[in-house]
Amino acid sequence: MTFPHDPADAAVPFSDEEEAAVEAALEIDLAALVQENEDRLGQLQRLQADFENFRKQAQKRVVDEVDRSTGKFVEDLLPVLDACELAFAHGVDGIEPIWSALLGALRRHGLEPLDSLGAPFNPEQHEAVMHVPTGDDGEVDEPIVSEVMRTGYTWKGRVLRPAMVTVKG
Repeated sequence: MTFPHDPADAAVPFSDEEEAAVEAALEIDLAALVQENEDRLGQLQRLQADFENFRKQAQKRVVDEVDRSTGKFVEDLLPVLDACELAFAHGVDGIEPIWSALLGALRRHGLEPLDSLGAPFNPEQHEAVMHVPTGDDGEVDEPIVSEVMRTGYTWKGRVLRPAMVTVKG
């Protein structure tokens, strides 16, 4: 439904001062709206960044917890690996395929044996249970692992169990 236009209702033209005042008020309102919009956009961007950081931290915590849990499970399997290693060293027939299959499966998921023989002694990776003098009367710069009595392992870069070693030097 349309209403007929009544020329008497037409707006009365503004004076120059009134028009300038209205324009100034509109510019102030527009500037305030633009500033409010920028403030809201900034809040939204900060909120989005906070949420993304939270999501990444939560995901990292889950991955870390899974790695810790599986590391504990693998740690429980280390005596089985030790028994296989000892059986192989004593010449038990048929143990090598089982031992290598178990070790291979665990390696694919992050287990690595420490290669300690002949390496410099590192207290973070080695547990020295015996010390053997060098035999010569000279000083040795750093002690060297001369025998590995029990293999040490890392799990995804973290020492799961230190190697039990004899140190020379």
